[in-house]
Amino acid sequence: MPDPILSPDARCAPVPGRGFLRVTGPDREKFLQGLVTQDMGRVIRDGIGYGAMLTPQGKLLADFLLVAEPEAVLIDVAEDLAEDLARRLVMFKLRSKAAVERVEGVVTRGIGPRPEGALADPRDPALGWRLYGVALEQGAPVDWEALRIAALVPETGAELVPGDSFVLELGFERLNGVDFRKGCYVGQEVTARMHHKTTLRRQLMVLSVAEPVPVGTPVLMEDGREAGVLYTQAGGRGLALMRVDRAEGALTVGGQPVTVVPE
Repeated sequence: MPDPILSPDARCAPVPGRGFLRVTGPDREKFLQGLVTQDMGRVIRDGIGYGAMLTPQGKLLADFLLVAEPEAVLIDVAEDLAEDLARRLVMFKLRSKAAVERVEGVVTRGIGPRPEGALADPRDPALGWRLYGVALEQGAPVDWEALRIAALVPETGAELVPGDSFVLELGFERLNGVDFRKGCYVGQEVTARMHHKTTLRRQLMVLSVAEPVPVGTPVLMEDGREAGVLYTQAGGRGLALMRVDRAEGALTVGGQPVTVVPE
């Protein structure tokens, strides 16, 4: 098949560092429904969904995009998490009529008019579209880090830490990454309890940062107590996971003053 025709206004390039799993078999949707934070009915309806697999304690194992195919579900995940995710899925398979395999793949992401076959990124409109199975490149490079920061979208390897992160603190509800009506899945009980709390203890916030500092640098209050941790930075702003009760007043990171940017 020929490559989709791109609008002259579209800017796009292949996404580096992604791995792909394909789940097949007649029980594939039911199988995944009991494991991931996203409702598989929504994935089938919309063609794509964002979700995660959690530990029984509600902590992140991996986040990924779920893509509906005619006879399968494609899982688009960070390359360095793909093998472990495949192993965990197989471990839960038991007697389900489903199969999990690593597959070769490619995905192009872009902004501007969507070409035929492309799917809107379900996390935030600012992240544009994703086109699976074809590598296309056009236009000036997009500053995806700046777009992520502005939209408060975390990423594995930066803000999202497997084995440590609680997904609600990282904004998964706002990013359409968790469904509270779908029923049970691994880690659901802890996630539901956090959802019903009045205020989360920590939240992802945007900070103004004059000069870049190493990822993971603590954000300090005036009295030296840690208020949060700064991660991805671009264009004078950065994503930080902040203690809600300490995100006011004079804050510094790496010795320079920083401020929380209002949403």
